[in-house]
Amino acid sequence: VLLAGCDKTVPASLLGAASANVPAIMVTGGPMLNGHWRNQSLGSCTDCWRFHEEVRAGRITRAEWQEIEDSISRSNGHCQTMGTASTMASVVEGLGMTLPGGAAIPAVDTRRKQMAELAGRKIIELVHADIRPADILTRAAFENSIRVLHAISGSTNAILHLIALAGRVGVELPLQLFDDLSETTPWLVNLKPSGNYLMEDFFYAGGVPAVMNELRDLLHTDAPTVTGGTVADNIAGAAIINPDVIAPAAAPLSEVGSLVVLSGNLCPDGAILKRSAADPNLLQHEGTACVFEDLEDLTARVDDPDLDIDAGSVMILKNAGPVGAPGMPEWGHLPIPKKLLEAGVTDIVRISDARMSGTSYGAVVLHVAPESAVGGPLAFVRDGDKIRLDIAARRLDLLVDDAELQERRAAWTPPAKKDERGYRRLYEDQVLQANEGCDFAFLKGRSPVVEVSHTYS
Repeated sequence: VLLAGCDKTVPASLLGAASANVPAIMVTGGPMLNGHWRNQSLGSCTDCWRFHEEVRAGRITRAEWQEIEDSISRSNGHCQTMGTASTMASVVEGLGMTLPGGAAIPAVDTRRKQMAELAGRKIIELVHADIRPADILTRAAFENSIRVLHAISGSTNAILHLIALAGRVGVELPLQLFDDLSETTPWLVNLKPSGNYLMEDFFYAGGVPAVMNELRDLLHTDAPTVTGGTVADNIAGAAIINPDVIAPAAAPLSEVGSLVVLSGNLCPDGAILKRSAADPNLLQHEGTACVFEDLEDLTARVDDPDLDIDAGSVMILKNAGPVGAPGMPEWGHLPIPKKLLEAGVTDIVRISDARMSGTSYGAVVLHVAPESAVGGPLAFVRDGDKIRLDIAARRLDLLVDDAELQERRAAWTPPAKKDERGYRRLYEDQVLQANEGCDFAFLKGRSPVVEVSHTYS
């Protein structure tokens, strides 16, 4: 029984179960209850970001900010927006690795305990029937989970986790597949950061089973699950209770999914953007680069009143990827410079090889591959360069001629290795790029697990 809750623990435990390929079932901890402040629903940490920008712009006081902090977390549980934790719980339900309906049950609801007890009984059945993760984690299951991801307007981080998980069971999950399925999957779930509601509302509205039932014509409904039945069995009779929270497929929030995959000379191996959470006016944009070499540079200069930046600029952060940071932290939601916030700017195009929190929002291009630290084109961007983002064409391009780029590449020096031995050296040598899921290369692929029992007298 895999007991997990927040962003990384759910995929991490699934990765281990997939590699070991022993019978397994996921039990997630559940989201916290909705936050409330002055008749507003608060969700962590979407509203943390939103109100922190208000503090920086001087539109709310520090005392009000403290009230918001005190009001946003009302119970145990993970973030109650459709952040990475909620997304992964929902995606795991889409994969068939948890009991149906389990993703959205609030952490403190007695039904969460009931689900855990049922999972304890179910794992015994899985052992007796010898049903293992490799039996469930098929290409069909991954396609189902990607459909769910787009329909719920889920976290960009789920793309990394699903690619890594697929790699552990020998399923090829190319980045382009996420974009292909996005174009034929409607966005249905109206949750922050893309929408208005929170996970408690999602639970009462019907949860993941209602979403999957709306998507049933797009799903592989014959795919097996940990219940011992199929997807079709699990979603039979599921219904939308509140169409404001879960839109019907006949009247979706959007005809297409929330996440898009970009290509172009700035991201030869791909990049990601969450179009449902971005200012629509920025989805086709050409602007001048304002470059930050790393997080320290960003922190030191972003609020400098003399920073050469305006609302049409494109913010660039380098050295924030799997190798460069290291660890590809959630630095991609670059803070809008204070002087722009004070001028009323609420979104700006931001590009990096980092990740961002699933609770974040904006015209934020993430997971640029190859990353700058290994010689990806992002490393060669300079202040003043023109950059074009075109979501309709799925392009992200640095508008610098090839000869100039070649000169910059020839003059570039890779960052020095910080460790010549130990775990960090192993990590830097073996970690895959974002388009391959950022797993270790030596863990990709299936190998037989030899189970040996030892008896000692």
